[in-house]
Amino acid sequence: MSPLPEGQVVPPGRRPYDAHYMRLALRLGRRNLGNTGPNPAVGCVIVDESVSPPRIIATGWTERGGRPHAERVALARAGEAARGATAYVTLEPCAHYGRTPPCALGLVEAGIARVVTTFDDPDPRVSGRGHTMLREAGIEVVTGVEAESARRDMIGFLTRMERKRPYVTLKLAISADGMISEKPGVATAITGPMARARSHLMRAESDAILVGHTTVIIDDPELTCRLPGLIDQTPVRVVLASRGLLPEHSRLVRSASVLPVWVLAAGQPASAATEAMKEAGVRIIECESKDGRVDLSSAMVELAQRGIGRVLVEGGAVVASAFLKADLVDEIALFRSRITVGPDGVCALAEGSLDEVLSSPDFVAMADEVFGDDRLTLYIRQRD
Repeated sequence: MSPLPEGQVVPPGRRPYDAHYMRLALRLGRRNLGNTGPNPAVGCVIVDESVSPPRIIATGWTERGGRPHAERVALARAGEAARGATAYVTLEPCAHYGRTPPCALGLVEAGIARVVTTFDDPDPRVSGRGHTMLREAGIEVVTGVEAESARRDMIGFLTRMERKRPYVTLKLAISADGMISEKPGVATAITGPMARARSHLMRAESDAILVGHTTVIIDDPELTCRLPGLIDQTPVRVVLASRGLLPEHSRLVRSASVLPVWVLAAGQPASAATEAMKEAGVRIIECESKDGRVDLSSAMVELAQRGIGRVLVEGGAVVASAFLKADLVDEIALFRSRITVGPDGVCALAEGSLDEVLSSPDFVAMADEVFGDDRLTLYIRQRD
């Protein structure tokens, strides 16, 4: 392994290469990001430290649907070679019995000698118990390695555990003069193909993509991930529709039997049309209502209870304004184009000013990416 940068000191209990292997484990965990709900997307690397330099024995990451867990996958690949090795895991190993025995117990039974993790799992069924189980078995446990990077990767799971709702990213694509379309009711391509590909990657890394009913009427979108090889990583497609109705011949309804479509409805919709939607495979979720519309806070709780940790909101100026007004936006992914739409265009927000939102101390610009003539800026909500 390469030496540490000059002046960097290894904290007590850690080894110079711990961060290196944890970063590898984090990259592995991202492979199924958005596809492991209700479980977090975890990575695991098993390393033989008895040789110099240390040698990777096996790797694993949480499979689609949330199981098997990363540790179980890596241990199965390592076999007997895991005995006496070190396991790098991007989250505290689980300590409870569910459909499978605890991963902490699996590490103990495999003879792992040392476990390196990022932080305690906030799930109340675990929350330190996994680390305790390992220590009581005589395993050396080191925590806090690459914790900030891990929190960013697992922000959906953490938000669902700690706030009982998903982490919400509001995605907007605006022209140079701040518009999202050339005129009301007209779908307009604002960004170029490279930026659109980046937005499809965001879809693949989300548990759900959400739009409003009006967007379905105007655009008739599929809301799929159209990157080569990633169509099967299309997230759950969610529509806000107070009356619980979608056009019968919309692309969403026609594809609901293949890729999940959920409709968030105000109250309990009852009609022949909603029954036909259910028969087509659309799942209708009853939410609390507010002024005749879906109460967004209630809707987010409903999604969280169904294992949704990351929601990508793509729907229209009205929906964007509603989420900001409800203080439910944790991140804004803003694509800026160099094209100019003109004075007849539709503003990014139906209420208020996007410039005021972005210039407030509530949101801080954290990252910039450039795609030809388009730029993506990520603004993170500052919360206590």
